This record gives sequence, C-alpha cells and structure tokens, in this order.
Amino acid sequence: MEITHVIGVNLKRLRTERNLSLGQLAELSDVSKVMLSQIEKGDTNPTINTIWKIANGLKVPYTALLEQQKHDTSVMKKSEINVQSDENGHYRVYCYYENTPLRNFEFFQIELDAGYSHTSIGHSEKVQEYILVLEGELSLTVNGRTHILQADDSISFIATADHTYTASGTETLKAAIINFYPA
Repeated sequence: MEITHVIGVNLKRLRTERNLSLGQLAELSDVSKVMLSQIEKGDTNPTINTIWKIANGLKVPYTALLEQQKHDTSVMKKSEINVQSDENGHYRVYCYYENTPLRNFEFFQIELDAGYSHTSIGHSEKVQEYILVLEGELSLTVNGRTHILQADDSISFIATADHTYTASGTETLKAAIINFYPA
C-alpha cells in the first residue's frame, strides 16, 4: 500500500477515534483543515514536519501515522474462554470481546439454568445493554417492569439500575449480550 494512503487511513482513524472534526484537529496540530482533508484522502504526501505536527496534535507517536494496520481475523472458541459463574453455578458468563480503548462495547454469551434467576448490579452511567435470546425463555426485570422474551427476541435498555434475568422456561436460557459504552 502506498505511504500516502497509509497515512491518510491512519489519520482518519485516529481523528475519528478521538471524535475530532477536521477543524478541531487543525487547531490542535497547526495544520490547515484543507491540508488535513487532502492527507486523509491520500491526495498529498505530507512532509515529515507536517506528520510531526499532526502526531503532536493527536498526542500519538510519529509512527502511529505510518504503520500499516493489520486486518487480522480472530476466532473465539467457547471452549477456550474462561467461564465466570455465580456462587451456585447456575448462571454462567462467557466474555467473547472485552471493552478496549478502540472498542466501546463488551460481548457476552450467558447461560442460566431453567427456573433460576440472576440479578446484575447496575452498570456505569449511560451503559446500554442489548440482549438477544438464543434459546429458552427470558423474563427480564428492569426498572420494576418484567419483559418476557422467547428465542430470537431482543431487548435494549439503559443498564444503570439493577436488573434481573430469570430463565422462566423449561430449558436453559442462552442469550447474547452487548454492553455498549457511549463516548
């Protein structure tokens, strides 16, 4: 890949990860908005000093703008994930993807044995929880209201308050959960 394209892709990624407009980055880096736009599009080959100004404005190492990003594929096998469970083992959580500086969500699969409940304490401010029932029946109580979901049903809610999952059907409940952390 041509270096001008690599720099442009990295610049756009780093700028958007920080929720900066071109104008805001122009002020932080002392590089014009027009020049930043041309660099992001790969229309110009920036000088070393321009790259240094941008790196300083973004507060990243110089090489962060020059490195080709790896597009690795990762496979997560349930058998290789450390399971977390409640004290009696009836509620099990498998974390497939954790929250990172570049990923503002967590992705889990839960299993809850039929007839059992688990109460999750409220999460951080503004956290949104998304649940997709894969198997079984979920009775979810949140904010004093109970919602009954079957396989292939989903629900989303602000998860700052305690919420209770109950496997109200006759089989083990399996569900996918995403906890999203808005910027």
